[in-house]
Amino acid sequence: MSRFFAIALGVLAAIGGFVDIGDLVFASQAGGQFGFELMWAVVVGVVGIVTFAEMSGRVAAVTKRPVLDVVRQRLGFGVGLVTMIGSVLLSFLTLAAETGGIALVLELLFDAPYSTLVLISVIGLILVAWWMPFEWIERVFGYVGLCLLVFVVAAIDLSPDWGEVGAGFVPHVADHSPTIYAYFAVGLIAAALMPYEVYFYSSGGIEEQWTPKDLGINRLNALLGFGLGGVMSLGLIMVAAQVWYPIGVEPEFIGTVALGANVQLGEVGLLLALVGILFAVAGAAIDTCFSSAYNVAQFFGWEWGKYRPKRDASRFTITWLLALLLGYVVVSTGVDPIMLTEYAVIFSVVALPFTYLPVLLVARDPAFMGEHVNGRVSSAFGWLYLAIILVIAIAAVPLMIITNAGGG
Repeated sequence: MSRFFAIALGVLAAIGGFVDIGDLVFASQAGGQFGFELMWAVVVGVVGIVTFAEMSGRVAAVTKRPVLDVVRQRLGFGVGLVTMIGSVLLSFLTLAAETGGIALVLELLFDAPYSTLVLISVIGLILVAWWMPFEWIERVFGYVGLCLLVFVVAAIDLSPDWGEVGAGFVPHVADHSPTIYAYFAVGLIAAALMPYEVYFYSSGGIEEQWTPKDLGINRLNALLGFGLGGVMSLGLIMVAAQVWYPIGVEPEFIGTVALGANVQLGEVGLLLALVGILFAVAGAAIDTCFSSAYNVAQFFGWEWGKYRPKRDASRFTITWLLALLLGYVVVSTGVDPIMLTEYAVIFSVVALPFTYLPVLLVARDPAFMGEHVNGRVSSAFGWLYLAIILVIAIAAVPLMIITNAGGG
């Protein structure tokens, strides 16, 4: 049971990264538009985030330094400042979108005005972030978010053509637009590698006071937690490929996504899907809320952390409170939260090299890591993914413009 609870950090970070409000629709649109053809992109993203999450957690456990601290030290004040500002803005945009996403799910469950539900969502997030201990935030939102596995059950119960499923793990374009295909591939990979995931994950390791003795727990968190996130994303694609692709429907709304589970599993499937979506999106909101505050506090050298008394980490507490309140202001304007987070995913690609390069440099430096330095395999995967990141960083924004954000 202790091992079960020990991987809660990875589960929360993964669910908050893979299956937030935009990714839920993004993955479903990929399945609805391309069938099984883009499943390989999820695998590429999963392997990448597992690689760098394990590194960032190991660096945090050994050096007691979270990712942004490492970025500033290895790349200097100027690059560190730009990275901090960019990551905070992207985390903030995602936070605003997740807040609106919570309200969208509540609107499907309860008969109440959207504006009222947005306010209730923000108040609920503030109460949870203020009163709930960090380890229970991990457990509640991480494990209840696992209700999204209902999409995996539904996908299998729909009896897919396993030959077509297997072919989906090999990159290929059938009778579709190559540019739109490339846009969704880049988006799915980028969604798995969102910078706030490793900022939250490494800071969470310090919140839990990891030491080198906890490196096994770190590996479990990275592999099982983010692996589960990837499985759920594959489930979403498979359901959409079987339910919506044959009839030419591209699920653009969160309610349509949830209905995919209802088709095969009935009302129970629909309810589990909505509960899973609600807690996954709320978990993503907490991830991004704390990630914003972690980055600002760590860059300026403030006291930070949920484990500290609020009086001792007052500027950290004020920062995440302001992030939530400003997120409420943004989403109250009526902006579409799904589109907002999809734009955040694409623009986050530009920040990826500045986030992951210093993690790799420190993780392979014996002066910092001692006997826990990267092995050859970890370093090889790290350099490989930095090359992939550079390619998608160059391609992401032009593809978004050319394809009108996947709309053709």
